Amino acid sequence: MGFTQQEIGSIRNQSRQMELEGEITSEALQYIYDKKLFHLFVANDLEGNMTPLPEAIRIFQECARIDGSFGWLVTIGAGGGYFVPFMTEEIGRTVFARPEAVIAGSGATTGTARRVEGGYIVNGRWKYCSGSTHATTFTANAILETEDQLESGEVPQLVTLIMQPDQIQIHKDWNTFGLKATASHSMVVTDAFVPDEMTFSFSEYRSHEDELLYKYPFLAFAQTSFAGVAMGLADHFLEAAEEYLRGRGNEYGLEELYKQKKEFAHPKDAFYMVLDKSWDVLSQKESLSPEMEQRISSECMTVAKASLGCGFKLFPILGLSACMEDTDVNRTWRDLQTACQHALLRG
Repeated sequence: MGFTQQEIGSIRNQSRQMELEGEITSEALQYIYDKKLFHLFVANDLEGNMTPLPEAIRIFQECARIDGSFGWLVTIGAGGGYFVPFMTEEIGRTVFARPEAVIAGSGATTGTARRVEGGYIVNGRWKYCSGSTHATTFTANAILETEDQLESGEVPQLVTLIMQPDQIQIHKDWNTFGLKATASHSMVVTDAFVPDEMTFSFSEYRSHEDELLYKYPFLAFAQTSFAGVAMGLADHFLEAAEEYLRGRGNEYGLEELYKQKKEFAHPKDAFYMVLDKSWDVLSQKESLSPEMEQRISSECMTVAKASLGCGFKLFPILGLSACMEDTDVNRTWRDLQTACQHALLRG
């Protein structure tokens, strides 16, 4: 599942181009298809590449170490595989069973769905849909509008929608200073009809109930995934900073960097110890205790804070040249800051 040095070099050589163009190149995307990285959590009978969670998180870390946007897209794209058991086998095959299949979408509830015969009429706008320009399927949550709810003031129900690219308009509003190539734009839907079979609920399993990965709590699944990205981004920043400092003969800076590397190793080791243990517990008991879930969450935020700290502590001593956006050390620093702003890593 790893990358050769030639592949790593190829992807990194395209990093600047991807950042300027605001999306991943077709060549880098092909690496993802060939290695089935978008399918790490898709059941094998759906042409997936089902992978134990601890192994997958290490893959996310490695992908983010290669390139920030590349790693983020692999992680977000693979995460859509968690939806498999909530779909019927037929719909799951339609959504996932092809090499280029990948979901983009949003967990926010910023749309509405009006019940009509056979399905729903959907309207809404959802932000931060990473991978929007290459997604083959889109998912989103919407508030179910009914006359009874509007009149009674009841708490609205939600519906999760599966939509096709031709039902979506992409508004290119991803204008951050980091992770620029993730194409995390807004998607807009106007009066689209979504049939009943293209909806699902996270409380109703419809297939693949025996797959262990799908029993891992979703919050912990998401947090560990993003923590893997944060660690990989910090690894790349430290690598780029070391090369930068060596090139300038900055012995003081190198001494500080080696100190930071040593300190960073401890929270990474602690994170993986808890992650591996949680997977072992899940394998034995098929569930995790609330205490274990809380411990996972705590380790995720701790290692994310440590990852971010690598940039905060070292960037100020790199000098003015590191502020130039076309340098690797600058890009990796910006990507690290952006990724660690995710709510699930900030506590």
